[in-house]
Amino acid sequence: MTATSPRAEFRVVSPSAIAGDWRRVFYLSTLLAWTDLKVRFFDSALGYLWSLMRPLLFFGVLYAVFSEIVRIGSGIQYYPAVLLSGIVLYTFFSESTNDAVQSVLKHEALVRKVAFPRLVIPLSGTLIAGFNLLMNLLAALFFMVLSGVVPRASWLELPALLALLMALALGVSMLLSVLYVRFRDIDPIWQVITQALFYATPILYPVEVIAARYPKLAQLAMWNPLAAIIQQFRHAVIDPTAPSAAAAIGGTVWLLIPLGIVFGLLALGWVTFNRMSPKVAEQL
Repeated sequence: MTATSPRAEFRVVSPSAIAGDWRRVFYLSTLLAWTDLKVRFFDSALGYLWSLMRPLLFFGVLYAVFSEIVRIGSGIQYYPAVLLSGIVLYTFFSESTNDAVQSVLKHEALVRKVAFPRLVIPLSGTLIAGFNLLMNLLAALFFMVLSGVVPRASWLELPALLALLMALALGVSMLLSVLYVRFRDIDPIWQVITQALFYATPILYPVEVIAARYPKLAQLAMWNPLAAIIQQFRHAVIDPTAPSAAAAIGGTVWLLIPLGIVFGLLALGWVTFNRMSPKVAEQL
């Protein structure tokens, strides 16, 4: 008689962006986001209020300059609400992407765990910025109502606009976080780009003023997904008489350009992160 022993089977787990199913990735992302939020506000007496004060103080300075001194917003209906909403939406994009640049490096201990899904890192950063966005947006909506903005059925477009904004931020965050591991110049370069994007987006000025003098330039500016989202937010939520994103870009068909950029960056970010993230531990 010969004794036979069961054959042992081993499954090698290699580092990857997901390292499991999507439910585990989402659970770990929310857990890491909640932990980072608690750590961020743990030693702060005012806690979350500091996160709310930043866009409000920025809004106050810009409103005083561009409404009372330069007077760009003197002819814009609900200009304070338009300015505040643009700042809140842009702050989310700027905060989520700038924090994502060094996020993999900051979570080096987690990255070095083989079975840890690396996608959790940029995703949790987007969730943190998304939480701040929702809180700031509630304050902004309250301010809009006090300013005379009337709730209407077009407010139902808000979830779709926020989803597009979060998809754009997540795509860029995945791309920046994994590229920074190899190319450390990404950080200063992206800071310059975000500053340029702020002034290239119709936040301080109405796009219709640019369109009246330079229609081609206004149409080109609306190719920027941030510009399209913020302009549609203004039309749907604040002032229905303001040009919609489709009207500002020159027709509904042209909206395929900013939409294509959003989903293109999301796909590019995912493909790049999925290919490069298994090797980031070796490059840190």
